[in-house]
Amino acid sequence: MTSQLLVLCFFSLLMIGCSEGESANSDLNTNLPDEVTGVYYAVMGKEDPEAVYRRIVSALRGNANISVVAEVDHSENAASVGQRLEPTRLVLFGNPSLGTPLMQINPQAGLDLPQKILVYRAGNGATTAIYNSIDYLASRHSVGEAESLESIGEALAGLVASAGGAELQAAATQEVRANEGIVSFRNAGTVDSVYQNLKNAVSSNSKLKIIAEIDHQANAASVGMELPPIRLLVFGNPALGTPLLQEQQPIGLDLPQKMLVYAAADGEVVVAFNDPAFLAQRHGVENADLQPILDALTGLARQALSQ
Repeated sequence: MTSQLLVLCFFSLLMIGCSEGESANSDLNTNLPDEVTGVYYAVMGKEDPEAVYRRIVSALRGNANISVVAEVDHSENAASVGQRLEPTRLVLFGNPSLGTPLMQINPQAGLDLPQKILVYRAGNGATTAIYNSIDYLASRHSVGEAESLESIGEALAGLVASAGGAELQAAATQEVRANEGIVSFRNAGTVDSVYQNLKNAVSSNSKLKIIAEIDHQANAASVGMELPPIRLLVFGNPALGTPLLQEQQPIGLDLPQKMLVYAAADGEVVVAFNDPAFLAQRHGVENADLQPILDALTGLARQALSQ
């Protein structure tokens, strides 16, 4: 992607810790969008974040090639567990014609698909929109040769820039190591049976809520393309996720949690998910107990792969 990029020098977020009557995040922290690995972002000043978000969603719904998969209101979810959070909203959307070529090279890319855009109001009142860069996707999943990457980058850039009328900026670091921050388990079975086990395990946990189910293979077929079975389950637990968001709102780009189920080249079925420690490091979260999240995700993966 080619764009004139500026360096943001003043933007900061608010941290958790407030007295009654104050904003949920009352102390400025030092984690700038520029420090979040692998994102592009636009700062839109004092614009209403809801208005910016709605313009993005409207543009997505107006494009016949794009499907809006889910919308997540992180602030509303925080309120559901008695917590407060500045306006923070996420939209998940996909264009199988552009995303399928990545998964044809590496099914694991389905963990970061469909695409996502996060819109939030930061502690200084500035509305910001961020999304994963194509360099991040390419390096993390080793799909740099996918011809659709450039089109993905251009589409995302145009969407965010037009929604807020602000110039795009790039984080200082765009690439990660191959497979960085991905935890995976594998065993014998079929993708359908393992996925159903996973869905049952999530559904039976009263603390978890399923947000979306994505059948990447079916989506590819809908545009005349082929993929092996690849399924993604998106689910959340606001009680565990909200503290992360209160410290660093941009982590909402990687929440709710996701688990990918696909068949490896050797025939075994893989269940993969994002390591919470990687997400915390990526977004600068330092004051969170991540072990319960990792334990919960690991337990779900093992349940899914149990015979």
